[in-house]
Amino acid sequence: MPTTRLATTTWTGSLMEGSGSVEMKSSGIGTFDVSWPSRAEEPNGRTSPEELIAAAHSSCFSMALSAALSKAGTPPTTLETSAEVELTPGTGITGIALTVVGTVEGISEEDFVKAAEGAKAGCPVSQALAGTTITLTASLA
Repeated sequence: MPTTRLATTTWTGSLMEGSGSVEMKSSGIGTFDVSWPSRAEEPNGRTSPEELIAAAHSSCFSMALSAALSKAGTPPTTLETSAEVELTPGTGITGIALTVVGTVEGISEEDFVKAAEGAKAGCPVSQALAGTTITLTASLA
């Protein structure tokens, strides 16, 4: 059965001087401020679409990798995943770098990297972001 999640944004003003807020409607976890300067320069306590994509990608990838490792009989103890989303103003999102360090008993480094590559390809967020370059660095702790 499909699920749907909802977030809404209210924006006021021009791109350069305006600002907005993103509300996580489905989860109710909060409302987060956004602005162009916080997106293209320093965050200054605000989020950005790229940070929200990074959060979605790192969590989706971790779930996909956990599922693959568990299915192979080597469930992870921990997976520490980061996603760095690069924005080039005037061009767009120019790359995403996933990094994962796993603690997994009974698996070789080679098999862990192979599982991570599979998770990167199979993760629904990776698939949705297929129009950009996604790199992966994977290692065991």
